[in-house]
Amino acid sequence: MRRSCHAVALLLLIVMFACAEPSAAQVVVVRIVRPPPPLPVYVQPVIPGPDYYWTPGYWAWGPDDYYWVPGTWVLAPAPGLLWTPGYWAWRDDGVYIWHAGYWGPRVGFYGGVNYGYGYTGSGYYGGYWSGRVFTYNIAVTNVGSVHITNVYSKTVINNTTVNNVSFNGGAGGLAAKPTADEAAAAKDKHIAPTALQTQHEHAASTNHALLASVNNGKPSIAATAKAAQFSGQGIIAAKGVHPAKSWDAAKLGPKPPGQLNTAKVASMPGGRPPQHKPPQYKPKKPEREGPQNK
Repeated sequence: MRRSCHAVALLLLIVMFACAEPSAAQVVVVRIVRPPPPLPVYVQPVIPGPDYYWTPGYWAWGPDDYYWVPGTWVLAPAPGLLWTPGYWAWRDDGVYIWHAGYWGPRVGFYGGVNYGYGYTGSGYYGGYWSGRVFTYNIAVTNVGSVHITNVYSKTVINNTTVNNVSFNGGAGGLAAKPTADEAAAAKDKHIAPTALQTQHEHAASTNHALLASVNNGKPSIAATAKAAQFSGQGIIAAKGVHPAKSWDAAKLGPKPPGQLNTAKVASMPGGRPPQHKPPQYKPKKPEREGPQNK
């Protein structure tokens, strides 16, 4: 198979662009022994409008250190496409590899990392496409007072210990492996991040306050309502390592080690709910199963 790939060593950073197939993704090999910091806890900003799609925040690597790329709302490149977040994976030779996120017809493997807001570690439960319109699960999506007509409420329970670990494999990493459906999703045609997503990450890389060595893993800009806009309304700061009293893991992202995520996840192939229109949502307190955070 013909490949036009090469590695460039610079400041202990090797970037390899796998470009043999449309589904190939960018891989970044970081020759450091230090894994990425734990994921910060933050509140999802209110959705800007219909059909916006949530892309969770993540730690990226730059010449100086890890830096936080805030979670943000974006528009999908086309209706029907879902976002598979990127993730860090430890390799047996002591190298940490970044598997970049991508758009595709279904959600693939993202290392078992619990990014929150529908990304529980496997699949996506924040909503689904109904034709050209995205339908939101308001149990894990912050629609606020924005007029969104296509909504439903589906609580999710994941009876496993959920933590803030941000990488797969190695000492202290997650032990998740791809499911059969996630392995099949790797063979789908993938679409790279949009130009706005790329701009968003670049803007984060130039923001000194987002360096892990500066913010100690608790960035003051943990999430934004609009991509590449790091000031003004819609800026959410990290809540720190300890959750607020009313914190719900399904809504506010990963919990500290030793606590349980009590959001109920239905069995949905590929991380997508059944393709049918849900009943009209009526504002009321949804039933929840299992222990609750008071």
